[in-house]
Formats: sequence, C-alpha cells, structure tokens
Amino acid sequence: MLIVLPKNIAIIGSCSLLTALLFTPVVSAQEPGSSTSLLSLLGDGGLLMIPIGICSLVLVMFSLERMMNLRISRIIPKPFVRRVLEQLKSGELDKRSAYRLCKENKSLVAEVFSVALRKWGKPAQEVEQAMVDAGDRLGNKLRRYLRLFNGISTVTPLLGLLGTVIGMIKAFNAIVDAGAMGKPELLAAGIGQALITTAAGLSVAIPALIIYMYFTSRVDRILMRVDEHGHQLVQAVSAEGLARIKRTQSKHLDIADRKQAA
Repeated sequence: MLIVLPKNIAIIGSCSLLTALLFTPVVSAQEPGSSTSLLSLLGDGGLLMIPIGICSLVLVMFSLERMMNLRISRIIPKPFVRRVLEQLKSGELDKRSAYRLCKENKSLVAEVFSVALRKWGKPAQEVEQAMVDAGDRLGNKLRRYLRLFNGISTVTPLLGLLGTVIGMIKAFNAIVDAGAMGKPELLAAGIGQALITTAAGLSVAIPALIIYMYFTSRVDRILMRVDEHGHQLVQAVSAEGLARIKRTQSKHLDIADRKQAA
C-alpha cells in the first residue's frame, strides 16, 4: 500500500537526510584508514566555496519566505470569497458594503476584487479589463524573488566550475614546481579537491531549480483560481450582471406574489 506523507513531513525528512549526509563519515582517498566528514571536505574547496555557501543560505531564507507568503489560504481565503460572491449574486450586497468587506479583509484577492468593485455598473468588458490589469499586478507580487531562485540555479554551477578550473591549475603548477610528474597520485589528490566546488555548486543549483519550478507552478495555480473568481465577480457587478440579478429577483417576487394570491 502506498503511503502519502504530508508536505511538511517530507520537507523535514529531506532536511534530516541532508544533515545526516553532511555529518556522515567519508573514507579519505588519500589515507585509506582515515575518515572525515563532508564538512571538512567542503573546507578544502577554496575561497569560491564562500559565495556558494552564501547562495545556499539565501536559497533557504527566501524559500521559507515564499513558502509562507504563497499559501493559497493566505492569498485566497475561501470564507471571504464565498461570502462576497454569494451575497453579490443574491443582491444582498451593494457597492459600498462589498468594497468595505474587501478593505477589511486585506488579502491579495480582496485587492483584486476592490478594483473590480470600483467599476460597479460598468459594461462587462470594462470591468473585465480592470480585473486583468489587477491580475497582472498580483502576478508580479506573487513572482517576487522567483528570479532569485533561477539566478542561483544558474550561477552556482558556474562558480563550482570556476573553482574546479582554478584548483586544477594550482594542482598542475604544484606538481611542476615539486618535480613530481611521475607521481599520478599527487595529481589525483589535487583534482579531487578541485572537484569539490563543482559538487557544491550542483548541490545548491539542483534544489534551487526544483524550488523555482515548484513556486512557479504554485503561482500559476493561484492566478488561475483568482481568474475564476474574478470572472464570477465580473458577472455580478457589471451592468449586464446587475440587470440579470434584478430580473431574477423580480421573477422570484412574482412567483411569491402568485403563491400568496393563490
């Protein structure tokens, strides 16, 4: 039977696995009997490990920030959206009351709704255009820092490659200066240390790319939901929608009057 874990547990498990890997003893290639941790190997990567480490810290901080601020319940609170749309469709809310509810809610979808409410009674095309403009501004807010993740996934492998090239140059120069061209083990040790920066760069770039794609897809899903709710709002506050609601209300009144007369 397949067991599906919650996202929070999966994230904690991944972090725990990464921590375990960092502190797991690794057998050294230079001394078969000795062991060291990956943290000590990272220290052998050179100065370029510093910007790679900074990129990893920035990635963690802004990932947590986006995870908190891109929650659907925070951007599109269901009780608020359901209340506004249902009461508008039933004619229970006027322009002022609906606008006040949006200002009191202070969510991002409420800001989009308030833009449409300013066009109350206007043609549907004009209200829809206002919604589109508000949706574009919302998309820019939601995509905040996403380029940072993409930049980290692009820059860190290049930093790692640069560190590897510099390390290999140093290794060859050290062998030439020592006159040890007949000792390939010295060259292998130098290249091994030089490759550490490449491994570190990829270790940061791969999660950064995954996080970028994940948050991009989440933003797209949020915008699709906002667009769906916005379409319902346009139908409720446009001139055509208000006329439709009035006709529906008049029909209900006629039916009620006929029942009372009967």
